[in-house]
Amino acid sequence: MHSNTSKVAQVTAIFWIMKICATTLGETAGDQLAQTMKIGYAVTSAILIGVFLVTLVAQLSARKFHPALYWTVILSTSTAGTTMSDFMDRSLGWGYAKGSLVLITGLAIVLSLWRLSEGNLSVDNIRTKKAETFYWIAILFSNTLGTAAGDFLADSSGLGFIGGAALVGGLLVLILLATFFTKINRVLLFWLAFVLTRPFGATFGDLLTKPVAKGGLNLGTAGSSLVLGVILVAFVIYTMFKEGRTGQSQSLNANARAEA
Repeated sequence: MHSNTSKVAQVTAIFWIMKICATTLGETAGDQLAQTMKIGYAVTSAILIGVFLVTLVAQLSARKFHPALYWTVILSTSTAGTTMSDFMDRSLGWGYAKGSLVLITGLAIVLSLWRLSEGNLSVDNIRTKKAETFYWIAILFSNTLGTAAGDFLADSSGLGFIGGAALVGGLLVLILLATFFTKINRVLLFWLAFVLTRPFGATFGDLLTKPVAKGGLNLGTAGSSLVLGVILVAFVIYTMFKEGRTGQSQSLNANARAEA
């Protein structure tokens, strides 16, 4: 089924700011459920996957882009990705390397099937439910992969939370420069940036929540989640207002052309 307009967010500077907020919030909120509230990774993952499926169905059923709904699905993939990664790496004992390899393979398979099915991996003009389904599954895999990578950088690489965030931040700057100054495929750069913003959010989330003795700021999962949630909601409201103004302007232009 085709839609007249794309149902996903346009990739702008605000998009990436909101993505980092959402992924960082996903890290702190996921840890709040699994660790602080001691629900456990397996049960929390099951709950959050259920939330993701509910939000995904709502998103796929929508006929146009709704900023609040879109970012709710992003947030659900982020929180589910956090606990799914922790479940694989810690509860199942796979470790960061094996867990990351499984997730990289899964993401590669999803992107390959998407490319074979749709003929491209463009995220700028998604108008079919099939392409949108691939889009969201790829996002779930990339967010889960990003958590594993972020935890590896923070816990096992020796870089610590600040060092891990600085390294990933530097890589994101390189991708940004490549976008403006090279001819590297923009779809490839998008997915590299999308995956990397997750470990950036994960390490930044750990920096906010972990004890000072472990290199964190000890703000706690609840407090950090609240602050990040407020920031994200503010951006969503701004995006909704902007979408409303754009839609109103397009309607006025259409009426003017009809009258002419």
